Amino acid sequence: MNSDKGNLYLIPTTLGDNEPLEVLPMSVKKIVENVYCFIVENEKTARRFIKKISPRKSQSSLKLFVLDKYTSELESKTYLDPCIQGKHVGLLSEAGVPAIADPGANIVLQAHQNNIKVVPLVGPSSITLAMMSSGLNGQNFAFNGYLPIDKSERKKAIKNFEKLSKTNNQSQIFIETPYRNEKLFGDFKKLLTPSTYLCVAADITLPTEYIKTFQTVDWKNEKPNLHKRPCIFIIHKN
Repeated sequence: MNSDKGNLYLIPTTLGDNEPLEVLPMSVKKIVENVYCFIVENEKTARRFIKKISPRKSQSSLKLFVLDKYTSELESKTYLDPCIQGKHVGLLSEAGVPAIADPGANIVLQAHQNNIKVVPLVGPSSITLAMMSSGLNGQNFAFNGYLPIDKSERKKAIKNFEKLSKTNNQSQIFIETPYRNEKLFGDFKKLLTPSTYLCVAADITLPTEYIKTFQTVDWKNEKPNLHKRPCIFIIHKN
């Protein structure tokens, strides 16, 4: 590893509007205080987080590179130039940990290709925390991201993932756009076999945290309000 190059730090953030040091170790604060170049998804929220975790840090001293769906591959290839020049760079997540259900994997791969040291920092991952607290198979699980929006395609996908869960004894993890949570929750209750387990984990690490696992048949007695709340769904069919 070329010691003349800066490191790429993978910096986690909070999962909601709570105090950073409630869920992040002091090591994250120390790195943020000593890094001045950041790759971020949204400049405004990134600056807010940096100010919250390091109030004395001068905002005008920061150099932020935006990485979102509009960023061209050509543009993002320059984002690690500061590392080449010997400066540290932080890849900052919008919520949770970078590059897990979050942009940034290409930046991390680019760092490896350029012999830049990649340093992952400890922080909350809603996917991992939901799996930990679900009571389902933490030895064998798969994160599948978003299910199809189309009604017939979604129905087919849910049935296929349920079958896959039983065949492989594998828990299946999903996320959804918060305003579609209620619809997906309803689809799971309607389409899953009554004995299939369903875990719903919302607002993880926040005061309003809600985590429950029941067989589908028993969810009829539970009516959580999931609208616009960050949510993880996990299914497992024995």
